[in-house]
Amino acid sequence: MKKALFLFLIFFLTALFASAGFFYHTISSPNAPESRSVLIRIPPGQSFNATATDLYSKNIIKNRQVFYLLGRFTDKARQVQAGHFEMDVSWSMLRVLDHLTTGSEALYRLRITEGLTWWQIGRLLEEKGIADFQEFKEVIHDEYFLAEHTIFAPSAEGFLYPETYYLSPTRDIGAQRLISIMINQFWASTGDLWLDMEFNEIYQTLNMASLIEKETGTSAEREIISGVFHNRIRKNMLLQCDPTIIYGLGEGFEGRIRRSHLDDPGNPYNTYRHRGFPPTPICSPGLASIKAALFPKEHDYLYFVSRNDGTHHFSRTLAEHNRAVNKYQRQR
Repeated sequence: MKKALFLFLIFFLTALFASAGFFYHTISSPNAPESRSVLIRIPPGQSFNATATDLYSKNIIKNRQVFYLLGRFTDKARQVQAGHFEMDVSWSMLRVLDHLTTGSEALYRLRITEGLTWWQIGRLLEEKGIADFQEFKEVIHDEYFLAEHTIFAPSAEGFLYPETYYLSPTRDIGAQRLISIMINQFWASTGDLWLDMEFNEIYQTLNMASLIEKETGTSAEREIISGVFHNRIRKNMLLQCDPTIIYGLGEGFEGRIRRSHLDDPGNPYNTYRHRGFPPTPICSPGLASIKAALFPKEHDYLYFVSRNDGTHHFSRTLAEHNRAVNKYQRQR
């Protein structure tokens, strides 16, 4: 009897150690010999069993039951985070579970370039599937929403800061959330420039910066063009800025400014007919254009015309300007 019990005990311990060895080998071994990145989404409230099934179906783990037991035995099943996680099919189950409980969520890269209008940004976000365009339009014109973000203007145009954003696909979705992120980034990136300035001064500067942004992509010209606009404002001259007309025509602009557009007083953004700045900024200017608006180059130029190579010819007199227009535009 004692011998039988001893043999049973030896068999039991052998089986136990073998099972423990198999279990440890299974959870610590690479899942696959080759590396390949996989993105997985863990919805809020999803059961650990469903998570294990999803990981198995995507070949991230090789044994669903063992992974489930691992999560229960270590008590990490209740610590799995909701979100989007980037993992590798070569990872062991130990590493997969650790990443789901302590790792960072995979972030989405969104690039907002300088010079985009609010509707171009809204369309971009809708194309990316992270905001609805109609909701975006309503939010950027919401008086109370804007006031909460220290914007006392008809819209958030000009405050949707151009930047590369790294967003959470779980939390950073929806028009209101994304607009808040861009406006907050605007104030964070430009706040040092507005010391002791009233909002109207900030808005006027931002308005001019948007004109500079649309007129040139050449860094060496920004301060010169800013100087031209400052000179024209000081002399009470019309700004005569083509991009303002285009903005006033909205999304329906067909790509060519016509004489009828220049003569139309019904377009409030027509700076060929209305003096001073347009009613709002006409795009989201970058930091360089904002600084150029604040610190223009001092000169006596009043006109400029494109050379059709990304640069401009600057003139002091109308006669000189007309000759430049004839040279660079009418003979094009």
